[in-house]
Amino acid sequence: MSTSFWPLIKFVPAQTHFKFTRLAPFLAIVSAVAVIASVASFFTNHLNLGLDFKGGTVVEFSTPGVAPLAQVRAALGKAGLKDPHVQGLGSPNTAKLSYSPEGADPTADVPKLEAELARQVPGIQFKPPTAVGGKVSTELFISGMEALAIALGLMLLYIWFRFQLQFGLGAVIAIFHDLILTVGMLSFLQIEFSMTSIAALLTIIGYSMNEKVITFDRLRENLRKYKRTALRDIIDLSENERLSRTLITGSTALLALGGMLFFGGQTLFPLVFAMVFGIVIGTYSSIYVALPIILVWGVKRDDPEAKPLPARP
Repeated sequence: MSTSFWPLIKFVPAQTHFKFTRLAPFLAIVSAVAVIASVASFFTNHLNLGLDFKGGTVVEFSTPGVAPLAQVRAALGKAGLKDPHVQGLGSPNTAKLSYSPEGADPTADVPKLEAELARQVPGIQFKPPTAVGGKVSTELFISGMEALAIALGLMLLYIWFRFQLQFGLGAVIAIFHDLILTVGMLSFLQIEFSMTSIAALLTIIGYSMNEKVITFDRLRENLRKYKRTALRDIIDLSENERLSRTLITGSTALLALGGMLFFGGQTLFPLVFAMVFGIVIGTYSSIYVALPIILVWGVKRDDPEAKPLPARP
């Protein structure tokens, strides 16, 4: 199909000449203010920890047919439980509900809850309730933070080995920037933070690092080609060359997540929101956090020029 009939197929010009580095000093201030605001929100509002981290009561149940999760959620809302959540398990007719108990006995409300659900969903069967204690929740939180730290450390070593040390530090600082802003936004909006949020943060690390690797790879290629060109100009050239790829990749990811964000329901919203926000921030930090650090630090420019591979006979 010709692009004249569908102009959105090619909405980015073949060649762009944006001066990305010209905005770097201003956006460095914006990023610093955003990081400070995120840290302040974390210490003032704190995170809205889910049951995975603060403990609660969990009841698994099964139904004769497909578990009516929406009907169960409505019944929990009428019961006046604190922080009720319902999610499916392995098979379509099994699910679990969880909530934060009000009193000292974590299972005191279970008989009343089961009686209400039995009236709303005929044939429902319950397993014995379980209580997630604060000690287990603390261990889960620490394990999640350790997973994030290990992921960042391995990323630093990989970038250092593949490129140069300043590339690795730029990438790790940019990813710290992404994580702090994402956690700060979750804290500011009081969106629930659970183990799925840890999974979202790990996904953000992977996506953001992939963006950095592609950015650094194009920069390294141009550093080999243009040995006498100013580093600032090479950064602008590299970003203009990969701009269409960045827009297409980012918009495709956001389109895929957009449906889940608006139609995925309450259970998926914290996970998807964190991923959407992290993808946007990760794309931004590749240009205006990681690359400015390299620009200030400088790079070694004694690598041999890139040589094309010989054509196969």
